[in-house]
Amino acid sequence: MSRKTIITGTLILTAANLITKFMGFFYRVFMSNAIGAEGIGLYQLILPIYILAWSITSAGFTTTISRLTAQENIMGQSGNIGRIVKQSIILSVLTSLVVSGCLLLFADEVAMVILKDSRAALSLRLLAFAVPFMAAGSCFRGFFLGLQNAFVPAFSQVLEQAIRILTIYLLAGIFVPMGLTYACCAAIAGVVIGEFLSFSFVAISYYRFKRKKKMIKKPTLSPTAACSMILTMALPLSATRIVGSVLSTTENVLIPRQLQLYGQGAAEALSSYGELTGMAMPLILLPSACLIAASVSLVPEISEACAVRQDERIRRTVSVTFLFTFIVGIGAAALFAVFPREICYIVYNRQSLGELLFPLAFLCPFLYAQTTLHGLLNGMGEQLFLFRNNLITSAITIAGIWFFMPHYGIPAFLVSWSAGMAYSVGACLHKLYLRTGIFPNLSDCFIKPLLAGAASGLIIRYIIRISTPSKLLFFLSLMAMGLLYLVFLLFLGCFSKENMATFLGKKKKV
Repeated sequence: MSRKTIITGTLILTAANLITKFMGFFYRVFMSNAIGAEGIGLYQLILPIYILAWSITSAGFTTTISRLTAQENIMGQSGNIGRIVKQSIILSVLTSLVVSGCLLLFADEVAMVILKDSRAALSLRLLAFAVPFMAAGSCFRGFFLGLQNAFVPAFSQVLEQAIRILTIYLLAGIFVPMGLTYACCAAIAGVVIGEFLSFSFVAISYYRFKRKKKMIKKPTLSPTAACSMILTMALPLSATRIVGSVLSTTENVLIPRQLQLYGQGAAEALSSYGELTGMAMPLILLPSACLIAASVSLVPEISEACAVRQDERIRRTVSVTFLFTFIVGIGAAALFAVFPREICYIVYNRQSLGELLFPLAFLCPFLYAQTTLHGLLNGMGEQLFLFRNNLITSAITIAGIWFFMPHYGIPAFLVSWSAGMAYSVGACLHKLYLRTGIFPNLSDCFIKPLLAGAASGLIIRYIIRISTPSKLLFFLSLMAMGLLYLVFLLFLGCFSKENMATFLGKKKKV
């Protein structure tokens, strides 16, 4: 697989992620105006159950099929690829039917006992119908990602998000006046329809691709051997995701409760929770779209390099990933730190939300590094390490929420979350160093981006202070800061010829 293919795939997935994230913002802004922060809080309570269902039925299979497809493809075993996809679909759909049945039968118990809000029960039952389509669709996406055919997964993402937005737009006028229970049902209906149409698209694309490429070679793997390979890889991945989802759900359920112990009323606590997880956090995650895409592309790239023992290729990939991640992370942190109130006013018409966005800004480098480091380690087959890492990270966060939020409120959560992420990133960096002997270049990855971010931020902040505030000035300042950041990075030598050669996959002449 060429470096050009990886860059192209990453760019396609980045574009799709950016489009879906911007569409998601439109969706959340519309929802926040329609049902308010309390409604967003209720929707955010349901969301971890959806993520848990995805973790059980889909998460492990996508990465597994991507890795196995890349490995079998480089060996020329197209027949094995088809068998792996088929067996994965059977396993994931069977699992999804069990999960859907549990949601339908125990929705009331989950809503009352776990989420502590009976209004979530109807949405949970509706959500059950999305799970089988989500599971089967994830297998087809893994196939295309393994072949570095990024267009199909990317377009399916955009299609799914567009359907969600269209559905809530069409149904909001009918369901919102009926109360928050039915307003959330309208949003979940968008999830169900979006998953079905996204699945239909990737399934049709898969069978058309098979006919076009004439993938009729006889497999050398038996169905039993294929299942064994899939489960050996998918179970640790799924376990990691499941435990992560359960712990994430625990965090999300605890936050409103601990805020009530802090002194907030039930409605106020749910509103604060909605502002934190449904409004402020999605903002800081927006720039990570390119890194999420890179993380997805890294799995088959690293898997191929490991399969044929190309150590130099692995080292180059890890090196450029470090540089790219910290440049984006520190740049995003500077941007949110300079414009917290302005960004929240433009997006949500809530300037006060900037007080929450400002401390979150400084977590961007850790949050983004966590994304790409997990992609690299998944590609190297370090699923068990990631499982333990996620377990400890969540335990740190939950401990902080449990012991300190009743006394200090939201700041206690931010400190706990920061501590968990700092541990996670540090442990992942250490593991990568043990595997590759590479550690981020302190100057290029940290010092230079920090200097560039601080310099561009101070200059733009000064210009804003001596100017008349306006939306036009904000957008111009935003673009100017981005350009200044890049100029300072160039001036400081972050984009050296050696770094650019690594990124483009060119070898130095001897």
